[in-house]
Amino acid sequence: MSEVTAGRRFGEGPLSRAAALIYTLLVVEGMFLLAAAPGLLALPLLGQDGSNVPLAALCALPLGPALSAALYAVRHRSRDLTDLHPAAAFWRGYKANVRGVLKIWVPWLAVLAIIGTNFANFAAAGVPGWWAVLLVLVAVAAMLWAANALVITSLFAFRAVDVARLAAYFLLRFPKATLGNVSLLVVAAGVTVIATELAAAVLASAFAAALLWNSRTMIAEVQEEFTV
Repeated sequence: MSEVTAGRRFGEGPLSRAAALIYTLLVVEGMFLLAAAPGLLALPLLGQDGSNVPLAALCALPLGPALSAALYAVRHRSRDLTDLHPAAAFWRGYKANVRGVLKIWVPWLAVLAIIGTNFANFAAAGVPGWWAVLLVLVAVAAMLWAANALVITSLFAFRAVDVARLAAYFLLRFPKATLGNVSLLVVAAGVTVIATELAAAVLASAFAAALLWNSRTMIAEVQEEFTV
């Protein structure tokens, strides 16, 4: 057996691919935490007062580009253990997508901040109880839309308005993927409640990989139907 053949088998076998995935997720997680550090470090300093909801949204501002870069890096990861550059892929995706992501992320955060402020002042507002249910439904729909929008804008070059339309369209186009993303939201919320706000951030690269898996049919259709 030649050295070249042996090297290829080492880098392309199932155990090597699993090791490559684990290594990629660990490195991408480190890059994500570094890119999102300004917001993640400031978030625990905020109190539980409802007036801090806009500040919490501001702290979440760096998370959008960081999560987008994580999606890009995991999507473009190498399966070959001998050819891994996840950190370079992360920062390449960050630089390429930061403007496009912020065009989606900032309005979305503004909507969530409005919803959160309404919840924080719900008793004082004197509105009926069904209004709270409506707010929850709007918040969940906004989060599911943002998940689709992040995937699309991280992997493709579309105008923000087109990303917004496609993200909404695919919510109903692929209900199984949408339900899968609902499960991710439940897991992320559970981790946050059981642990801390930062616990979900520590699992960001794993969530990115799961989001890409849920979105694989959407990604394939975007490639086939909406790109040249």
